[in-house]
Amino acid sequence: MSTSRFPVLLVLIGIASVQFGAGLAKSLFDEVSPTTIVWLRLFASAVVLVAWARPSLRGRSRTDWAVVVAFGVALGTMNWAIYQSFSRIPLGIAVTIEFTGPLVLAVAGSRRARDLVWIGLAALGVLLLGFERGDLTVAGVAFALLAAVAWAAYILLSARTGQRWAGLDGLAVASVVGLALVSPLALGGHAGDLGSARIWLIGAAVGVLSSVIPYSCELVALRSLAPSVFGVLMSLEPAAAALAGWAVVGEMLTAVQWVALLCVVVASIGMTRTERPKVPVVD
Repeated sequence: MSTSRFPVLLVLIGIASVQFGAGLAKSLFDEVSPTTIVWLRLFASAVVLVAWARPSLRGRSRTDWAVVVAFGVALGTMNWAIYQSFSRIPLGIAVTIEFTGPLVLAVAGSRRARDLVWIGLAALGVLLLGFERGDLTVAGVAFALLAAVAWAAYILLSARTGQRWAGLDGLAVASVVGLALVSPLALGGHAGDLGSARIWLIGAAVGVLSSVIPYSCELVALRSLAPSVFGVLMSLEPAAAALAGWAVVGEMLTAVQWVALLCVVVASIGMTRTERPKVPVVD
């Protein structure tokens, strides 16, 4: 395999892994709370990444720490919010709404009039989701929107973390920060959910599938992959989530919801394909 294709393969592996992990997690929501699953996911990923990377903490500047802590907060918030959404609305719809975060980020950096077409298409997709609200809840949509904001922050901070922390050091530290952020919610109100060895094992599997594999793949890929190509590949997330929802938990989307999802996917691809290359900023 050529070196130019390897980063693309990494991103595709990450997409498949995170959405299958989400489907596996949702299959447990009748037994344990989404917050418990998020905590187990972050716990498993933090343990694996710290043991694997053994991050070097000495000699770090205040900016290094500020970046990685912010990255951890974004990571923890994104995980917690989207799992709260998964428990209330279908996976495909939740990820479609969440995907507006990266899309708005792309729009904010756009200076081309023709990109208004893609903005309008994405807006149409989001509006179409409101036409069949039988399986939507206000809380589910609100949590997906919070996850969208956190995902946009994650994208920005992931690149900055990769510039300042070698290897997987930054991701390992950020995972610990995310775990610390969610721990009071999980251990305070849902500690009883952690009494089963089976839940721990499945939670560990979710952590590896939904955190360790995708975040590691993305962090490595972002070091050599053009942002426009990465954006196009990540545009497959809503469709992958819908397929995982169907395959793992039997969720079926309506024709209108599929059209809405495809509008957002096509808009994202259009935005990223017309995005101008950015000059990296190192401070």
